[in-house]
Amino acid sequence: MAALSGKVVQNVFIAQFYQQNRQFGTQYQRDICVPYMRALPPFHGGKLAWTSNSSMQMRKLLKYQNGFVNRRTFYCNAASSATAIPSLDKVDFLKLQNGSDIRGVAVSGVEGEPVSLTEPVTEAIAAGFAAWLLDKKKVDASRKLRVSIGHDSRISAQKLQDAVSRGIASAGLDVVQYGLASTPAMFNSTLTEDEAILCPADGAIMITASHLPYNRNGFKFFTSDGGLGKNDIKDILERAASIYSNFLAKGYSVKASESVKKVDYMAVYTSDLVKAVRKAAGNIEKPLEGFHIVVDAGNGAGGFFAAKVLEPLGAITSGSQFLEPDGMFPNHIPNPEDKAAMKAITQAVLDNKANLGIIFDTDVDRSAAVDSTGRELNRNRLIALMSAIVLEEHPGTTIVTDSVTSDGLTSFIEKKLGTTQTELTWGKHHRFKRGYKNVIDEAIRLNSIGEESHLAIETSGHGALKENHWLDDGAYLMVKLLNKLASARASGKGVGSKVLTDLVEGLEEPAIAVELRLKINQNHPDLKGRSFREYGEAVLQHLGNSIASNPKLQKATVNYEGVRVSGFGGWFLLRLSLHDPVLPLNIEAPSHEDAVKLGLEVSAAVKEFQALDTSALDKFVQP
Repeated sequence: MAALSGKVVQNVFIAQFYQQNRQFGTQYQRDICVPYMRALPPFHGGKLAWTSNSSMQMRKLLKYQNGFVNRRTFYCNAASSATAIPSLDKVDFLKLQNGSDIRGVAVSGVEGEPVSLTEPVTEAIAAGFAAWLLDKKKVDASRKLRVSIGHDSRISAQKLQDAVSRGIASAGLDVVQYGLASTPAMFNSTLTEDEAILCPADGAIMITASHLPYNRNGFKFFTSDGGLGKNDIKDILERAASIYSNFLAKGYSVKASESVKKVDYMAVYTSDLVKAVRKAAGNIEKPLEGFHIVVDAGNGAGGFFAAKVLEPLGAITSGSQFLEPDGMFPNHIPNPEDKAAMKAITQAVLDNKANLGIIFDTDVDRSAAVDSTGRELNRNRLIALMSAIVLEEHPGTTIVTDSVTSDGLTSFIEKKLGTTQTELTWGKHHRFKRGYKNVIDEAIRLNSIGEESHLAIETSGHGALKENHWLDDGAYLMVKLLNKLASARASGKGVGSKVLTDLVEGLEEPAIAVELRLKINQNHPDLKGRSFREYGEAVLQHLGNSIASNPKLQKATVNYEGVRVSGFGGWFLLRLSLHDPVLPLNIEAPSHEDAVKLGLEVSAAVKEFQALDTSALDKFVQP
C-alpha cells in the first residue's frame, strides 16, 4: 500500500485571490471580458458546440483573468473560471431536493431550463453540508474533519468541484479531491482506513446527476453510516439557504482555499474489486483468463472497469465501447434501463462473440449484464440472478425489492429459484417502495428486528448487499457475477455466461409489460386548492375502493406503495411518483388482451378525476 500511496497522493496549492473591489466598475469588467466571451463555444440546439480552438480560447481567457489576480478579483458574468463572480438571484433551495439527492441545472443552453446550480448556490450547499457534518460528528477543535469530493464525466463537473471545495474549506474542513470517480467509491472513502491516502474521509460528496441530460448535475452525500436520507438533505438545504442569504446581504466573492489535496482513490477502489474476484476463485491471479467480456460505460465514469478490473483478472476486453468520459453522452444515455443503451451493449456482445457484456450508468451505482446469446440480464432478470447467488450463500434470507417487481419474481424467489437450487435455498420476497434508499433502508430495518436480509435491489439496477455495507454499487454487483464465473470455472462446474443464465431458469416472465404515466395537471380547477400529492392520494383511494367490490380482481393484502391488483392472469400497480405530479401505471399480463382488460379497469375507476391526463392509458386500451 505504501508504494500505491506515493502515486495516489499529491498536494495542490491553489492560487490566492483577493476579495472583489466593489468600486471596480461593472462596465469596465464587461468591456474587458467581451472579446474573450465571444471566443467561448456557443450552444446550438441545446448542445455545446466545442471546436478545436475552444480549449485554447478558454486558456487565453483564464490567463487574462489570472493576470489581474494580484490586483483584484473581477467579474465576467458568463465565464466559468476560478475568479468569476456570478450575479446572485434569489433561490428556493428546497426545490433542489430530489429525494435523498440534490439535482439541478448546471449548464445553460436548453430552452426553458434556467441554471439553478450556480457556483454560489453550490458553494452554499457544500458549506451547508460542512455545517451539518460538524454538528453530526461533534469533534473537538483539535481535529479537522476531512471531506472527499468526486465527480462523474459531466461538462459542469470541474466548475462545481471547485465551488464545492470552496464551500467545504470555508467551514474550516480539509478538502480532498478525487476527480473522476464513481459514487460507490466516494462512500468507500469513508470506510477505508489508511492515513497515507487520507482515509477515512469524515464525509464524501459525489457530483453527479446519474443518467439525466448533460446540462443537469447534482450531489450525493455520504458518511461512514451510508448515504444521507431525505431529512438530512432538507437540513443541509435549509442551512445552505441561510448561508446564501449572507451572500445576498454581504456580497459574494470567490475565495480559494489555501490547500487542496488530490488523491487517486479509484486506484484503491479498483484494487479492492480485483482482490474480491481473486479471493472467490481461491486466490488465483487471473481467474477470468480466456473470458471475453465487453464493457459499455456510456461515456460516464465507469470506463475504468475494463482496464483496471477485468484485464488484471485476465479477461479479454476488446470490443468494449464508450469507455472515454464525455459529458455530452454522444452515443446513448448511460442508463441500464434505457432500450437504446441495452441494444448497444447487446450488439457489442454479439459482434465480438463475447462471453458477457456489462453496462453501467453514469456514476456506476447501477449496472446490468448481457449473456453470450444476447439475452439481457437487467430489471427482474438481474434481481432473480442476484437473488439466486445470494440465496446460495444465505439460504432462506429475505430479498427486498421495489414495488414494480413481477409476480413471477416472487414465485421464483420463494418457490422455484432456478435449476441448481433446492427447497432449502428458497427465500422470501419482500416487495417495498420505489426508491433505492427506501429499499436499502427497509432491508436494514428488517435486520434490526431480527429478519435476516442480505440483498436490497431495485428494477432500476440499484443493488446493495449487506456484505458491502448496504452500498448500491453497480461495479460490486457485477463483481458478484464475475465471482460466480470464476468460482464455477475453478471448481470445474461450468464455463461462460451459461453459468449465470442457468441460475435464472424458471423465472416466469410476462408477455406484456408496460409503464404508462398519468400526469396530474396542477393548474386544473379540479384540484380545488389541493397539492398534486393530495390529489394523487385521492385517486389511489378511489381506485382501491372500486377494486374492493370487483370479484374479477384481487387487491394485494400486503402492499407498501400505491394500489397493486391481480387479475386476468396478470397485475397492475398504480402509484404516486416520488417527486413528480405523475401517477405511473405498471401493467404485466400473459397477453396484450389481458393487459388491456387490466387497463380498462383502471380507466373506469379514475375517469372522474378531470385533472388526471389519461391519454397514455386511453391510447393503450383503445381497440
